Amino acid sequence: MYMRNTLISALLAFTTACGGAGEGEAGGESAGAPAAAAGSDLTPFQLEHGIGPITAPVELGAIDPGMAARGESVFTEKCSACHKMAEKYVGPALGEVTTRRSPAFIMNMILNPQEMIERHPVVKQLVAETMSFMANQNVSPGDARAILEYLRTQATP
Repeated sequence: MYMRNTLISALLAFTTACGGAGEGEAGGESAGAPAAAAGSDLTPFQLEHGIGPITAPVELGAIDPGMAARGESVFTEKCSACHKMAEKYVGPALGEVTTRRSPAFIMNMILNPQEMIERHPVVKQLVAETMSFMANQNVSPGDARAILEYLRTQATP
């Protein structure tokens, strides 16, 4: 019980400290690029595409079924404990995430969740709303791209 109360207290302190200005809508995520937060040190690219190792827009072609199958496997192993497609679970529902976020944003969130939580206004807002934050799953860039490809198959055409 002590450990649970300590964890809850730490999470509340973290979300209070990180709760920032961001855009929100039902379901906890906004469409499109966020408005620049006053005093933000993020570039326009970072505001739209996230903070992390992906520093250029990700160009997408037709969905690659083999890559999507690999992504589904990685998602099941590393992400499904917290994320469902059609409903908020521990984290936000991800079935339509590719319609709300750029491919680079999604990959940066997978690859660099800690800095995204600490610095990105949209992610700060999500943490404040959901009272949960994404742990680093040590996903490789190739696996992050495969997860993105799987998520593309989940969006309603």
